[in-house]
Amino acid sequence: MNVSFFKRIVVFLTYTSVCFSAGYFIIQLLSVRISGYVQYLATILTSIAIMMLTGYLVHTFNHNKRSNIYLDIIDALRKIANGDYNVQLDFNTGKKNEMTEISHFNHMAKQLKQMEEMRQEFISNVSHEIQSPLTSIVGFALALQSNKLTKDESNHYLHIIETESRRLSKLSDNLLKLTSLESEHHPFERANCRLDQQIRSIILACEPNWLEKELEMDISLEKVSIFVDADLMSQVWTNLIHNSIKFTQHNGTITISLQQVDNQAKITISDTGIGISEQDQFHIFERFYKADLARERTKSGSGLGLSIVKRIIDMHDGSITVKSELEKGTTFTILLPIS
Repeated sequence: MNVSFFKRIVVFLTYTSVCFSAGYFIIQLLSVRISGYVQYLATILTSIAIMMLTGYLVHTFNHNKRSNIYLDIIDALRKIANGDYNVQLDFNTGKKNEMTEISHFNHMAKQLKQMEEMRQEFISNVSHEIQSPLTSIVGFALALQSNKLTKDESNHYLHIIETESRRLSKLSDNLLKLTSLESEHHPFERANCRLDQQIRSIILACEPNWLEKELEMDISLEKVSIFVDADLMSQVWTNLIHNSIKFTQHNGTITISLQQVDNQAKITISDTGIGISEQDQFHIFERFYKADLARERTKSGSGLGLSIVKRIIDMHDGSITVKSELEKGTTFTILLPIS
């Protein structure tokens, strides 16, 4: 027998016994001289009347309570529809029923509020990132209209306009890329890939950058085959290696290793660059977050690269961690399941 059904039977029998006991005592208190049979009938009728009265009172109470809850829910929904997510309804009814299940409404309102805050923050960040290069482009375009500029000054201003235009283009591309990755419709095609060959090809593609800064490249890549989306993983290595080159001073060292550890591929990318503060390390995978804004200002980054990296690795059920110390360097460690 179902436990819940058994409890209901016990409650019903207890309730009936109490009502009949109350009916019996009421008849006794009336002290009416009647035969035993009539007294028995009177007790039954009185008990039934008590049951009907208490049932009516309970029904009326619950109906009013439910009506009030429904009105509260409708009022809260109107507020949410108007953009006010600061709603909190009280559903402490004292027992679990269909009304207490509606308490998930509060959780929904909280989630909607968080999403709205994230949306506002995202819009604010995008606006800020777009406004900065646009201001530079407009300012230097106006300066170019002056007839007093030398040829060198004009070329310098044109170079800045080109740089800022490329920055806008990259920001737009990264925004579209991140939005696509976070949707459920982004193409995700896994295939067997020689990870060592892929990383080596990206290192060679970056050769002009690290040769220009006279960096020492310490490379150790084991032969590892892995089942991944090769195009997406290529973006991961490109971003991380470019960052290492960008933030490492002249004559520094970049170390890249790949090895198989049990059923995982372990990739580490280390540099002897400017490093990341301990506080910033907790936020570097967030959208638009830039560690050390004063220094980053000259690097023309958008703060989206590591967010894209983190998303791609998550899509492959992997993990990425960072260890860093200011002025000593940074190490990114990536773990990816081989199968």
